[in-house]
Amino acid sequence: MNELTRFREAAVTAAAGGADAREAADTARELVSELGVRTVVLVEGESDRVALDTLAGRQGRSLDAERVPVVPLGGATSIGRFLDLCGPQGLDLGLAGLCDIGEERHFRRALERAGVASELTPEGLESLGFFVCVADLEDELIRALGTGTVERVLQLGGDLRRFRTFQKQPAQRGRPVEDQLHRFMGTHSGRKALYARLLVEALGPEQVPRPLDELLAHV
Repeated sequence: MNELTRFREAAVTAAAGGADAREAADTARELVSELGVRTVVLVEGESDRVALDTLAGRQGRSLDAERVPVVPLGGATSIGRFLDLCGPQGLDLGLAGLCDIGEERHFRRALERAGVASELTPEGLESLGFFVCVADLEDELIRALGTGTVERVLQLGGDLRRFRTFQKQPAQRGRPVEDQLHRFMGTHSGRKALYARLLVEALGPEQVPRPLDELLAHV
């Protein structure tokens, strides 16, 4: 386990509260000092972290080497606890992040409560380094690549036959292929993270979704 992974795990444990929270917060603080961490990127889930790390690698960057940990929150409603740890009242790190459009309000309100900003607009959110996917990461990647390319990536991942079977389910018949693909990504544990990597690897230079591109440019 590298030190950035230790920081991520300590941050998650500290934000969760409970008996180990104080010790985990101390560990996170020590690692910030030892590693020279200046900015943390807060994302909703593991697939978001994988997508950002993969895209950074394609751009010749390593966020871990740059000491920019990408920390999955385990859900947008946890953002306030992570801001308490990492924000101005805690470790006082630079902040950036990625969220779904449906969760933007949670991020905006938590940033305001943490004293990072007040009366945030969407533009103000971006100026702080927080970017919003419409509607979410999978939607951004499917729209960027098109359904034909996404199906070819499913073939690469060994899931195209499963997807064809999924399309025949009564609930899926007649739905747009984009919607079927989006739903299929979430039907198996680990599938979102797997295809976050494979779909980002398939992007052409002009296809990178704006929220991902702008977030990496910010950090």
